[in-house]
Amino acid sequence: MTDEHEAPGAAPQAGWISTVPDETYLHGALELERTAQGLRPHRLPARARAQANDGYLSVAESQPSGVRLVFGTEASAVELDTVRTGMAYEGAPPRPAGRYDLLVDGVPHDTASTTGGNVLLTDLSGRTPDLIPGPAGTVRFATLPPGPKTVEIWLPYNEITDLVELRTDAPVHPVPARGRHWLHHGSSISHGSNATSAATIWPALAARSAGVRLTNLGFSGNALLDPCTARAMRDTPADVISIKIGINIVNKDLMRLRAFGPAVHGFLDTVRDGHPHTPILVVSPILCPIHEDTPGPLAPDPEAIDEGRLSFLATGDPAEVESGKLTLNVIRAELARIVEQRAAEDPHLHYLDGRELYGEQDHERLPLPDKLHPDAATHEHLGERFAKLALGPGGKLAEEQAPAAGS
Repeated sequence: MTDEHEAPGAAPQAGWISTVPDETYLHGALELERTAQGLRPHRLPARARAQANDGYLSVAESQPSGVRLVFGTEASAVELDTVRTGMAYEGAPPRPAGRYDLLVDGVPHDTASTTGGNVLLTDLSGRTPDLIPGPAGTVRFATLPPGPKTVEIWLPYNEITDLVELRTDAPVHPVPARGRHWLHHGSSISHGSNATSAATIWPALAARSAGVRLTNLGFSGNALLDPCTARAMRDTPADVISIKIGINIVNKDLMRLRAFGPAVHGFLDTVRDGHPHTPILVVSPILCPIHEDTPGPLAPDPEAIDEGRLSFLATGDPAEVESGKLTLNVIRAELARIVEQRAAEDPHLHYLDGRELYGEQDHERLPLPDKLHPDAATHEHLGERFAKLALGPGGKLAEEQAPAAGS
């Protein structure tokens, strides 16, 4: 394992080659922004960002979950200068730096982090964070195997990353995208919460297992059926699409059953406008006991905070379900009904109950540490299960079903 090294700005070693890590080398981003500090990958285009005027979404979509630098090279060592922007909470210990994962020919080879960078300081009330600026840092991988190879550097899922400079001890060249393109949308679980590192979030693990290439629109706290997200998916070429719906709508207490059904139809209609024949999989929530039959909103558990840990609880009243409040069980039933209704005219639309990915038996073996998010072992479980049930042979998004990207 390689860790942080000297700060950028020192003279590179003789013979090293500098490359601007631009769109030629970046996979998994929908747009790149030139900032004062470097090149920032975005997972929503500027038009969508302007329409979703929410600080939480702004941070989430700027965190490059699933975004990676991909290049061919014979290099034995690689350095990448970046400016990281991490999140911190007042009164809480500093969060560990995000991990960069390096893969060689699709196989995990090394992981590293970097120092410096900016800090977004906030509290659990959700107020707009304060930005504390910091310097750039360098992440270095020095043990690459000899000979020609394809190198991927997966960027941390949990911090904003401005790319400054890529340095290698041999030339690099772009590598064309290969394999089916899987476009996925979901919540913090899809974003990567509590995974060990960039390439160990469950969508990345599922993509690698199934041999597909991932664009991950998992946004922590923001899988909310936003029309701007649906339009971004509409306009992004894809061979297969999955849309995971439910947990954020419940834990934010965002809408009632009357609004939820039409919102799901509208989201699917928009995506279908750009993908009339592409297989689409609607995925309902995985098991989350606190919200199975109890509505939101979600709140931090004060007893856990007093003990120095973060955990969550549902604060809604189950009696209000009769008047239209949403729980995970209500959402699963409504999603199943909607997909069954639409599938009568749309043979490329499919449904997966999230409890097939993570249900009661899984919860007994792999409980959610904070009552809401999976841990690293559960990300591995989810990746394996999704690859089998959705992306692999016989799965709901099996290769024989998928037309060419952009259909």
